[in-house]
Amino acid sequence: MKKITRKILYVLLTVSVLLGCALNTPDTVSAAAPDQMEVHFMDVGQGDATLVTCGGHAMLIDTGDDTKGTAIQSYLQKQKITRLDYLILTHPDADHIGGAPVVITKFKVENVFVSNFEKDNKTYQKLIQSLDDKQIKALTPKVNSQYTLGTASITILAPTKTYDNPNDSSIALLLKNGNRSFLFTGDAGEDAEKDILKTGADISADVYKVGHHGSRYSTSKDFFEAVDPFYAVISCGEGNSYGHPHAETLNTLRTSGVMVYRTDEAGTIIASTDGRSISFNVPASESWKAGEPTGSSAGSSTKPAAKAKAASAQTQKTAPADTPQKETAADAGQSAAPAASGQTSESAAAPQRETAPAVEEQPQESAPAVTSELTYVLNVKTKKFHRPSCSFLPTANRQDSTDSRDSIISQGYAPCKKCNP
Repeated sequence: MKKITRKILYVLLTVSVLLGCALNTPDTVSAAAPDQMEVHFMDVGQGDATLVTCGGHAMLIDTGDDTKGTAIQSYLQKQKITRLDYLILTHPDADHIGGAPVVITKFKVENVFVSNFEKDNKTYQKLIQSLDDKQIKALTPKVNSQYTLGTASITILAPTKTYDNPNDSSIALLLKNGNRSFLFTGDAGEDAEKDILKTGADISADVYKVGHHGSRYSTSKDFFEAVDPFYAVISCGEGNSYGHPHAETLNTLRTSGVMVYRTDEAGTIIASTDGRSISFNVPASESWKAGEPTGSSAGSSTKPAAKAKAASAQTQKTAPADTPQKETAADAGQSAAPAASGQTSESAAAPQRETAPAVEEQPQESAPAVTSELTYVLNVKTKKFHRPSCSFLPTANRQDSTDSRDSIISQGYAPCKKCNP
């Protein structure tokens, strides 16, 4: 009788799967092999503009200031983009929406998402006028709403409420393709980050587009720990007047062993993923140099020295796609060029994040010495445990343990994905 029942269940399951295929349900999309996805963090000086392509579909997140519209148009055309499924303007600051009128005028845009914060200035009025001219109705997406871009999914995380400033009103979203994910938060500050955490959403991501150009007022401790990225991308202008990225933010990234990519050093940065591994067209930054306010935020996008250095670096190591670690394979290339096909990489059993030198004027507390009896190091806040030799031992919330691995796991701790204790 049990065998008959199991056969009936199997038949029903098979029929439901076939019906799902016929109806092209969301389950079918998630089950399909992921399309190749590229995320272009465009160099627009002191501002943001990110192009995402996946399976013949395209999305643009922010558009730099009003001097970058034509440059963005040219870049999209070089990528053979004629249509955008989504234009997401995270918030109405000029360095995020300034180039939007050109994009709206020159390309067919299916959906425009805007923040719930409005500004009364010429830049914002030009945006509204361009939308009216094209008879496009912009909307503010609801938190937890989901959209698709090829095989990739887009989950809206913020704004969770109405704020009295544009930065905290930023649209935040999690972009996922296969097993790889990217987090975008616009210029959301600590208050907005706390509100995102309160929703209970899973915001863990492989790549974190660092909030507010690396400002000290974003990337708060609890928020960053929830994201737990392996890579971070900072979009800022060379010599900008704001001092982005700030030393505090760089130290947060440095002490966690995150691999950092910066548009002020490398120009346009392209991340590519097949849903299993992630590769970059330029090597990670090695400078850990904080921005210094200079009184000018021109943010020239021409960086001969930095780009020459990037061109001289040919490979970075990558972990096998089948391993549970977050993988990387970087291949140097020109900052404004598409990701090169046939990128080369060296395999490594498990990528280890190097601890970079301390960021200027921001000394870090040394980790406690490891004793001879020590077997594992626990992080009592994140509930992860590490080998004593791990490069990413916690300096805070640390507890040394002589317990066995099984005992520690039984206490609710999870093994560090970097050192695999």
